[in-house]
Amino acid sequence: MTNLAVIYYSSTGNVHQLADAAATAGRKAGADVRLRRVAELFPPDTVAGNPAWAGHLAATRDVPEAALEDLEWADALLFGTPTRFGLPAAQLKQFLDTTVTLSLAGKLVNKIVASFTSTAATHSGQESTILALNNTFYHWGSILVPTGAVDPVLATPDNGNPYGVSSVSRGRPAGAAPGNLAAIEVQARRVIDIAGALKRGSAAG
Repeated sequence: MTNLAVIYYSSTGNVHQLADAAATAGRKAGADVRLRRVAELFPPDTVAGNPAWAGHLAATRDVPEAALEDLEWADALLFGTPTRFGLPAAQLKQFLDTTVTLSLAGKLVNKIVASFTSTAATHSGQESTILALNNTFYHWGSILVPTGAVDPVLATPDNGNPYGVSSVSRGRPAGAAPGNLAAIEVQARRVIDIAGALKRGSAAG
């Protein structure tokens, strides 16, 4: 069985929607799946000032927080983040910064990795966010799996780009469109298939 960890940060629910859909797709594909959120770093007063943000944090309090052990356990990793000025959210970046011990020990080498994002508007840094995440994965020695154009659902403008599935929420909390959810299912199956093939090949010697 292939182990898939879906690790994400979401403030108002858009990325959580995608992450949850990826986890569901992974289970449907026969993978053992862990859905994990990274810790919120912003002060409680700041979060409380945005009802959608506070509501989403409360609604997902039972989702376990990501730990380094989840990365070591996984054969395949899917990371999700909203875009912040064309970059990954600080909350996810902070978690990635804690992986240095695993990376130096070679425990992230050959992990299959992909990522996805959400922005409020089009042309808001979706590609640059995913490319910025990729810099971490290069240092890990992981194997990046882009979405490319492997399925017709990925070819529509609303579902992102060849780098990774992307959603445009237009400011709506939990605003992922049905096509976005279909696209993330394709992405999840793709990383599971490739991780499974690599695992079987390595086992065969």
